[in-house]
Order: sequence, then structure tokens, then C-alpha cells
Amino acid sequence: MAKGESGRIVLEVNPDLKKQLYSVLALEQKTLKDWFIEHAEKHIDAKKSFILNSLKDSKSEI
Repeated sequence: MAKGESGRIVLEVNPDLKKQLYSVLALEQKTLKDWFIEHAEKHIDAKKSFILNSLKDSKSEI
């Protein structure tokens, strides 16, 4: 998929998965946007130190 400069993310998923996800989010009173941002931020935070350390290690090898 193309990566544009806008803030939009477009993806295609199985319609049944989409329906189930929206049902669960409705019960939690969350939007898909809220859910995505929450999980994206957690994922980035979990990987951030690993990525930074990898970059530091690669610079010291040059």
C-alpha cells in the first residue's frame, strides 16, 4: 500500500473482523481512532528503546 503524507491510514480487513471490532469498541464506548492511537502509542513505546539502541549500535560499527 502507498504511504502518503496525510494523517490518514486506510486498510482493508475481513468484514466479519471489522463488525466484531466495532461491536466490542461500542461496548467500551471507544472509537476505532481512539483504539488505534492507544495501541499504536503503546507499540511505539515498547519498541522505542530497542530501535534507539539498534541505531546507536549501528553508528558505532561505522
